[in-house]
Amino acid sequence: VCEFMKGMLEMKKAAILTAASAAVVIIATGAFAQDTLTGVKGLNDQIDDITENVQDDLEQGNDADRYTFGAPNAGWTGSLAASASATSGNTKNRDVSLAGRLSYGTGVWAHSFGFAGEFGQTDDTKTKQKIYGTYEANRYFNDTTFAFATARASVDEFGALAKDAFIGFGPGMRVIKQDDMTWRIQAGPGIRYSEDQAGNETTGVSGIVSSRFWYKMNDVMSVNNDTDILTSDASTVATNDLGLNYKMTDTLSTRVSYRTEYNSDPSDGRKNTDNTLGVSLVLGF
Repeated sequence: VCEFMKGMLEMKKAAILTAASAAVVIIATGAFAQDTLTGVKGLNDQIDDITENVQDDLEQGNDADRYTFGAPNAGWTGSLAASASATSGNTKNRDVSLAGRLSYGTGVWAHSFGFAGEFGQTDDTKTKQKIYGTYEANRYFNDTTFAFATARASVDEFGALAKDAFIGFGPGMRVIKQDDMTWRIQAGPGIRYSEDQAGNETTGVSGIVSSRFWYKMNDVMSVNNDTDILTSDASTVATNDLGLNYKMTDTLSTRVSYRTEYNSDPSDGRKNTDNTLGVSLVLGF
């Protein structure tokens, strides 16, 4: 009888453990599915990534050729990035972002084209719609000096400026030129056009100062920091994009970025500074 009772107790313990294990699996599976479906996981992994100017965009830090001197890759290269997130519950949020960069090198010339779009919706109300593009050209004279031309344009339905465009040119210098570290700076005059949400237009002479730093930690990891300061009669706008880039394969990379934007004269009710923390997946070709 004792042996029988002992056996029954062991079976009961086993049944309880089995049930508990099954419950844990079910709960874990349900939580994972919920996070995935509602977008919570996506927001934790990528907090509103690609929310600003992809002219210094999300995947640029993983492109070492953009920081090297001259036009090492003849012909076309490029990359595309995209993200989407969704939340549900008290509010329903939908965010979609995409960005791309094309580069063309030939001899002493290098060209780079960038484009991006950001779209958001909360409870069936549109909250974000921004489209922008960039162009950069460099003409190299020797190992340390070059000339640049740059242009950008953006349309933002909900930003401080409804429209913003700039074109400029000037000299540049390579401060550091190493296999695992490069740093270049450039500055010059330009013309800036802007229009606020009230329809007030401004066109005037402006100036641009830019810094591009890239450091290769090892064969798969690199760090970049891009800084741009644009001044004009309308305002002073500055951006800083710090990124950690991890190359998983020859065509697949991950980027964690922290971007800061400053506007000296924002619209009423808006702050001077915006910060964005993001994670993105980049497919290159």
